[in-house]
Amino acid sequence: MTQQIDDQWADGLIARRAADPGEMTTPEDEEPQEDDLDFEPIGGPYVGAVRGRLDALRELVALSRTRLDAEALAEAGRVLDEASARQRLSARHTVVAVAGATGSGKSTLFNSLAGSQISDTGLRRPTTGAPIACSWTDGAAGLLDRLGIPGRLRRRPLDIVGGSGGSGSSGGDLEGLVLVDLPDLDSAVVSHRQAADRVLALVDAIVWVVDPEKYADAVLHERYLRPLAGHAEVSFVVLNQVDRLPGEAADQVLDDLRRLLDEDGMALGEHGEPGATVLSVSALTGRGVGELREQLGRFVQERGAAARRLAADVDAAAVELRPLYVADGRPGLDERARKDFADRLAAAVGASAAGEAAEREWQRNAQHACGTPWLRLWRWLDRLRAPAVQRPPSDAEVEDQVTARQRVEQAVRTVADEASAGLPAPWAQAVRESAVRGAEGLPEALDELAVREELERGTSPRPPWWPAAVLAQMVMTGIQVVGGLWLVGQIVGVLQPGLIVPALVMLAGIVGGPLVEWACAVAARGPGRRYGQEAERRLREAAAGCGRARVLDPVSAELLRYREVREQYAAVAGTG
Repeated sequence: MTQQIDDQWADGLIARRAADPGEMTTPEDEEPQEDDLDFEPIGGPYVGAVRGRLDALRELVALSRTRLDAEALAEAGRVLDEASARQRLSARHTVVAVAGATGSGKSTLFNSLAGSQISDTGLRRPTTGAPIACSWTDGAAGLLDRLGIPGRLRRRPLDIVGGSGGSGSSGGDLEGLVLVDLPDLDSAVVSHRQAADRVLALVDAIVWVVDPEKYADAVLHERYLRPLAGHAEVSFVVLNQVDRLPGEAADQVLDDLRRLLDEDGMALGEHGEPGATVLSVSALTGRGVGELREQLGRFVQERGAAARRLAADVDAAAVELRPLYVADGRPGLDERARKDFADRLAAAVGASAAGEAAEREWQRNAQHACGTPWLRLWRWLDRLRAPAVQRPPSDAEVEDQVTARQRVEQAVRTVADEASAGLPAPWAQAVRESAVRGAEGLPEALDELAVREELERGTSPRPPWWPAAVLAQMVMTGIQVVGGLWLVGQIVGVLQPGLIVPALVMLAGIVGGPLVEWACAVAARGPGRRYGQEAERRLREAAAGCGRARVLDPVSAELLRYREVREQYAAVAGTG
């Protein structure tokens, strides 16, 4: 019998309980046997919703690395790493941790399920100093390596060790179960609590053991049950030591425990609904242990705990990431915001003033071309007498330039604030930074744009009727000259006297010239206005195009990137 037991323990998977601690071995000291590699990796079963959410989470992290700091993505990265690590390990095994506070009797329950004294129990606290594992079937070495449980703390239940099967013997109703007894969650030794927390983050399911005295302990509920409420489907809550409660007190305590779990947000698996399993047992007397064993057996045989635990971890990561991805309202740039930005840039570049100047230039050219020769001569002489001199820009012009720059800056700030309104802080900051980067050099670019537009516009064109107006002015001038010469000839006696007719001819030329000039000015108003409007439109469009390329397009790119990550987050959260 001894030889048979030794053969079963020497399988390279579960370490033997050695009499001499110096002979104990760790997985690194053992050579893997054929059974150690004979496991069924999860691989493909991460399909459907879980696989899609994992892919979305991976894409979400990749898209967010340049916008969010590593600390914000740490939990999501941990979930992805653990999902990948668990996927490479056995799917035939389900790792269940037994967790509880000091004195809850978790080690006693652990021994009761294993059918042997594996984990030390007693009045001395803390009793369990390191995680101890018990596996009902072979092939769990990789899982236990992942948990960091050394070979000297790996056990087999008594019924398996004493059976007649070989190293691959069946675990009966608990076949595939790997049970881990954790240190006390409220241990006075910090390293014990850290070891428990580390294993709790890696196991497939958890059996929470509470006792009638400390089942409402704030540490248990606030530090563990409430944060892990989303893991209800892979949780068992066991009220231990019910043998200490008289009469109906056990049912009352159990009902109060269910109430507390409901306040924690942990769904209860009642009436066939998914949720945590709540039981009352007495590990010391065996009451309820059989039911717990049966529940664990069915749970393990489903082989879905790893995927459910992973889905719960993704849910928890999605809740933690929600403030970083979910916006208030519908942020973005609508047509009104784009138009307001273009209007502000047009005002900054002086598009309206440029249009008015072009209109005045048109009318001035019309006046010059269609005015009387005497008036044009007078203006020419006036320019000769007072030639234009260049002068330095006045304080008002300098102030206008400063005001224009401030208008550009204000326009950029306004459009950035409108685009980022309601966005989560990191993405709102990214939008504002992209707008600020694009605005660098924008005032100078707009100034160059205004100068270039003015040079390209050149002198205002002349409509087809201007030559006719000039000819009419020449005719009126000719009439004036003819009438004047006629009068002079009569005065000197060269021509027969008759002042009325030459006076009327001369008067017609004198009055006709200004009338032609006035008519041309009236006719030039419409084309001049259209010419000014066209000049304003071109400068406005050029300024809007410059602002769109430098500011709006980068901002839109950031908003598009946010929409992409928002869609990925919706897939991660299961709402997309």
